[in-house]
Amino acid sequence: MDCINIGLIGYGVIGQGVVKILKNRRKYFKDKYKKDFFIKTIADRSIAKKPSPGLDNTLLTSDIHAVLNDADIHVVVELIGGMQPAKDIMLLAVRSGKHVVTANKELLATCGQELFREANANNRMIHFESAVGAGIPIIRTITEGVAGNKFNGIYGIINGTCNFILTEMARRKLTFQEALKEAQEKGYAESNPTLDISGMDAAHKLVILVFLTQGKFVSVKDFHVEGINHISHEDIEFASALDLEIRLLAIAKKIGNELDVRVHPTLIPKDHGLATVNGIDNAIFLDMDPMGDVFIEGQGAGQMTAASGVVSDLINLGIRKDVQMPTWIYNPTEEQENIVLRKIDKVETRFYIRFMVIDKPGVLSIITGVLGQHNISIASVNQKQENKGSTVPVVMLTHVANERSLREALEQITHLAVVRSRPVAIRMEKL
Repeated sequence: MDCINIGLIGYGVIGQGVVKILKNRRKYFKDKYKKDFFIKTIADRSIAKKPSPGLDNTLLTSDIHAVLNDADIHVVVELIGGMQPAKDIMLLAVRSGKHVVTANKELLATCGQELFREANANNRMIHFESAVGAGIPIIRTITEGVAGNKFNGIYGIINGTCNFILTEMARRKLTFQEALKEAQEKGYAESNPTLDISGMDAAHKLVILVFLTQGKFVSVKDFHVEGINHISHEDIEFASALDLEIRLLAIAKKIGNELDVRVHPTLIPKDHGLATVNGIDNAIFLDMDPMGDVFIEGQGAGQMTAASGVVSDLINLGIRKDVQMPTWIYNPTEEQENIVLRKIDKVETRFYIRFMVIDKPGVLSIITGVLGQHNISIASVNQKQENKGSTVPVVMLTHVANERSLREALEQITHLAVVRSRPVAIRMEKL
């Protein structure tokens, strides 16, 4: 029986989940794959404080070099996250002849091309199924299952924290802060949730999907990223009345030789599959040619979900560790020529706009006048009836409008005496 020796660096929540699966399924994997997946070493800076039942034959250490310098270890699993020392760990691992499995979306989004080049130069592989969608098999679907297709568009709900917050705001009428607090209490959000609610976590994952589907390495600094902290319960109620749902979408569309890449709250029709994705679930909708549409959904967070994706990578590496694999698909290093990013200013879409205004005659004509000056036409208007003189929300849906023109109009409207706060604009997507 072929033994696959594993060195695990990072024994946190996901790392402990990986160990649980490998221990509990060891005989099953032996019988099915004729491979013995053995955890030879676990390195973690606070290993002495971590639980270690059933690991009597495993070296437990705080020294990462006990993994990297061990010639008998075939695969290094990096689960510490962040940029450093994770980057150095991956580089040292492939240079020493070891494959790498990681869930580190930030590092891959920032340094993926460099890491893949080093892996390819050393005839090693970096696998990263859990970097996007946890255990949802989106990476292997793209690189293997539908590799012969042209990808026209990707639309993803790929941050479980934001999806949980928006779902609870709609379902239980919670405020943003109430839903965020509950997400933190349930362990779906960090004590500092900025990376999630700002949209940056989804942006890192989108970068990975873009280089796998479009052959273009983009930076999160080069495209529009917007979070959900400005979404109110009023926006969710108005959207529902219009048969729409608000979801934080990661979007990448090919338009000629341009890529339209962005992350932001988006209004989508209630009858679309993405609108039914609730809680911490993730989903990716692929628009492909010639296959058409593919929709993949599953739990996008949680210890065992993420660990499942890591173990899947280990199995795929383990059963083919002596076979030359097509690294140019899974670990791409070259970019497609003549593809450029479309600036957000050029994007054209419909918009939902909520204004908080003084309830008095003439307000709507003032606002629509400014919008008209910027070539923005209104499809519908909805205003709550309140006591005269009070501040009320007015919601408008536009026809297709240019992003830059809308922003300029809203900046002008913000300074009107009849407007009480900065307008909220949410893009609409026709799927």
